[in-house]
Amino acid sequence: MPEVGVRELKARASEILREVHDRRVRYIITYRGRPIGVLLPVPEVPSEGYRGEDPWEELTHLGEDISRNWQSPLSSTELLTEMRR
Repeated sequence: MPEVGVRELKARASEILREVHDRRVRYIITYRGRPIGVLLPVPEVPSEGYRGEDPWEELTHLGEDISRNWQSPLSSTELLTEMRR
């Protein structure tokens, strides 16, 4: 898997993304010579649970799924407030 530094990624972003898309190349992204992430192509097959809808509709359905299965006595806003303290 080739490595690409953050500066090189910035300078060659279009070219690198084209390689990821067209040739399915995976890259290790480095910062000051240390690996910090991986850039890889999205699988051709939609992920499990994807409905093939408009992205906003998909987000709405995901929000409804989360609401149905919410088990915390706190709301999401309350949880985020607690996490920020």
